[in-house]
Amino acid sequence: MTVLEELRVWAREGFHITKLTEITGTNRSLYYYHNATDEPIEMVEKRGRPIPGYSKTQSGDIIPDEQIEEFLMEAIEGDGATYGVKNLTKLLEDEHDLQINHKKVARLCKRLGILLPQRLGNPKYPKRLVRNRIITAPNQLWQLDIKYGSIVGSRRFFFVACAIDVFDRSIVGYYRGPRCTAKDITGMLNEAIIRRQLQVIDDSNGHCIVIRTDNGPQFISNLFGEFCEKNNVFHERIPPRSPNYNAYIESFFSILERDLFRRYEFTYFEEAYYEIDEFMAFYNHRRYHGSLGRMSPVKFHEKYKDSGFPEEMALSL
Repeated sequence: MTVLEELRVWAREGFHITKLTEITGTNRSLYYYHNATDEPIEMVEKRGRPIPGYSKTQSGDIIPDEQIEEFLMEAIEGDGATYGVKNLTKLLEDEHDLQINHKKVARLCKRLGILLPQRLGNPKYPKRLVRNRIITAPNQLWQLDIKYGSIVGSRRFFFVACAIDVFDRSIVGYYRGPRCTAKDITGMLNEAIIRRQLQVIDDSNGHCIVIRTDNGPQFISNLFGEFCEKNNVFHERIPPRSPNYNAYIESFFSILERDLFRRYEFTYFEEAYYEIDEFMAFYNHRRYHGSLGRMSPVKFHEKYKDSGFPEEMALSL
């Protein structure tokens, strides 16, 4: 057995290759060259600190990478600015009080595909800005957003994506899970469209629903754009740092934070999911709304279907 073969055996046992090459007097680059050209061997366990999946603010609050990615997409797509990695790092420090390294920002940008060399050309699905709408019935405008919670005593997160009908305040669909991708959200929306019995309109100038979101990476993805095109959904996005355009879903998330997340400490994911399911059922079917005449969203929706409401019930959004 040659020295290089012996080094490979010791490497499989977990010994550090730098120390092994120093002891045997072997050139480290020679080892890696032959190791790359020989038959593949079992991968040695990766050393070094694992990627944590979060960053901290100056006050010590933990912000998951998914939320940081949304900050980045808001800066790139919302402002339409051509920012480099160092400018984005500075923006995260100034706007969101994050303690973050430019190398991590580069890694997140690469994962999102927003590094400058990769942003050439026009987007497949152009951005549509919000405009004022008069809402007179259910299923005319849904607002959609994502919120995250944490498991106590750990650094693990779960995500809740919700779509609210701004007319009857119903949560028409929601998703909760350890990650939140465009696939998860489109699946939730597809179920909501079926549940609300919305029809795809054949008229090229019509649409079955307007969905309003922020500039999160899930909402500007090709998958989300394809879903909207297939289902004739008109997707509009709010400007950055303007949550008032999504006031109804933001208001619901404040209720969710106050009445659920602050009242319970979740020790594992299944517990959090169970409590979220219970809260959604309570909110839709039993929680009174002053703006709905002290009715629950479901009761208000059913009353509208039975008798309708006068035009003064219309909302300007």
